Amino acid sequence: MNKTYCPSLTEYKRRLSREVKIGDLPMGGLNPIRVQSMTTVDTMDTLGSVEQTLRMVEAGCEYVRITAPSVKEAQNLLEIKKELRKRGCSVPLIADIHFTPNAAELAARIVEKVRVNPGNYADKKKFDVIEYTDSSYAAEVERIRERFRPLVQICKQYGTAMRIGTNHGSLSDRILSRYGDTPLGMVESALEFLRLCEEENYYDVVLSMKASNTQVMVQAYRLLVQKLDAEGLQPYPLHLGVTEAGEAEDGRIKSAVGIGTLLEDGLGDTVRVSLTEAPEAEAPVAKALIDRYTNRAQEAKPIRPLTSPPSPLSKREGGLALELVSDAKNLEASSPSLLERGLGGEVPIDPFQYHRRVTPEVLNLGGQNVPRVLVDISRLSSVEYADLRAVGHLYSAFLDKFQMNDLGADYLYSGQRPVPFMLPNGLKEVVDYTAWLDAGQRADHYPVLTPVEYAEAGPRHSELNFVFQNLDSLTPAALGQLRDDATAVIILYTDNAHAMPEIRRAFFELLTNGVTNPVIINRQYPALTPEQTQLYAATDVGGLLLDGLGDGVVLSTELLPERSKEEWLQTLDQLNQLSFGILQAARTRMSKTEYISCPSCGRTLFDLQETTAMIRKRTDHLKGVKIGIMGCIVNGPGEMADADYGYVGVGKGKIALYRGQEVIKKSVPEERAVDELIELMREDGRWLEKELLEEPVAG
Repeated sequence: MNKTYCPSLTEYKRRLSREVKIGDLPMGGLNPIRVQSMTTVDTMDTLGSVEQTLRMVEAGCEYVRITAPSVKEAQNLLEIKKELRKRGCSVPLIADIHFTPNAAELAARIVEKVRVNPGNYADKKKFDVIEYTDSSYAAEVERIRERFRPLVQICKQYGTAMRIGTNHGSLSDRILSRYGDTPLGMVESALEFLRLCEEENYYDVVLSMKASNTQVMVQAYRLLVQKLDAEGLQPYPLHLGVTEAGEAEDGRIKSAVGIGTLLEDGLGDTVRVSLTEAPEAEAPVAKALIDRYTNRAQEAKPIRPLTSPPSPLSKREGGLALELVSDAKNLEASSPSLLERGLGGEVPIDPFQYHRRVTPEVLNLGGQNVPRVLVDISRLSSVEYADLRAVGHLYSAFLDKFQMNDLGADYLYSGQRPVPFMLPNGLKEVVDYTAWLDAGQRADHYPVLTPVEYAEAGPRHSELNFVFQNLDSLTPAALGQLRDDATAVIILYTDNAHAMPEIRRAFFELLTNGVTNPVIINRQYPALTPEQTQLYAATDVGGLLLDGLGDGVVLSTELLPERSKEEWLQTLDQLNQLSFGILQAARTRMSKTEYISCPSCGRTLFDLQETTAMIRKRTDHLKGVKIGIMGCIVNGPGEMADADYGYVGVGKGKIALYRGQEVIKKSVPEERAVDELIELMREDGRWLEKELLEEPVAG
């Protein structure tokens, strides 16, 4: 199968999509990547919808989506539009349609764009498994096409754009029966509708492949692009989003892992970040993700193609600040085709299916181990017992013992200043090679070597040695040495602005040369806002993890300016939590409760932010449990495909509780619903009482 899904795996190039006009603001083609969000006010509340739309536009939103679950809401879109235009706001409006073709056909005459979900537009989902013959399947597809055709004709007549938006959680029984719960099923669901659009010579179409599972979401978008090209269909623009990303830091990290991974490869023409927060909070996050690519092509250093000779090395002292002199500058005159040809015919990973890179186990790294978290504490001038709280290891002076929480780091990098006391069980220390030699080659310290130090014959730890490498240091000699070294774990880094693709390209070097050593992904950033650091690290590290690349992460501190010890500890706490958050968002290490919670919208039957906060307060100690919190049934049970339990609004003040996709309790009063949810977990043996980590007071 052709693995091509983007213009370049090494050079930053945006996919050139077809331009689609949406009101006076076109998207796709050579236009900037646009920002979109969705109102949460009841669509029948005209002034409330208008006021919220104006706040969203003020926050940077370029397209505003409004739900139209029935004809009456579709009709009221006209009143909302009139009032907005009267107030001088020309933002294009998008009607969000799910189960009601007649509402879509009305809305298409009013707004600039309609969004339809092929999983529930004239199709059905009862979680039935249906055996289809080819002829009965084709007959069902034709029935749906005929139900969809009038909308296509109306959109064409009125100059209205359309988004065919597949949701992983609302694939129809028909699609699930034939393709399963897969990225291919998502793509085929959209293509059935798209083929009819092309038959009708209607091309003002945008496509999306949303999922709450970042692996599925990224694979589906990639596969969609590949299928469009394979079938000779138009290069339609893509609307990017992770559904039900959640709130606060977790929601931002999860969004960046999914959306950022695709933006790195030049995919995406609009972005919507789905947070369980006020909609005006979404646009700035989307814009922060997008803005990173404004000058990426100019800032990126050319990435050495697979066939070019490795460059010479130069060493600069400074532990994680090690840099290598690269001759990549000499490639600036090279043509893109040369860079691409260097990748050879076959990319050594499958971009459409998750496979973790096979590595041997070195101590507790690689093999079947979860990815490990290494925290860089080398900038601390001194370390005391209590300081390890910042990396998830809590010291009780009363008990003179450590307790590790679920976000306890696995390794500390202390550089030239080893920690002056015995570390708690489960925490290991990494020191610079020179410090390891000076301290007498201690067995409980694991050295980290520069490429130059590694190339020289010298003492080694008998179990584990870390080695800094980047793409240019992976010379034939280094590759051969690594291949023969059962104790080596690579710390892979880059100083290229086009970071994720260069580290991925280094992984390709390892794969094509049969080097199987475990790899820690290392990224470092200058002083940024905490949110920028979250988004950038989640993109750079998460994008690699989604492709099964990486056995750990270290977000190092060498580019940060000097600060007080208290500020350093706060920074380390943030970086440690961020590392675990990225691993969780990429579905590679579940260390805390995951909340699959949708953003609010006009269909929502309870206060999502308040309810999510309440459920989180009661359940956030349940490591690895996934809880879906859905405001209505539209994406409810399906979008909770990955969730262990679900809390879904089914009527005013009424909640349905799910175990997986099976409804267990159908109409629970809202005031009792969280208690009933906990009782359900208790029945399943999944409930643990929350322990209060309180230190006894002496005397």
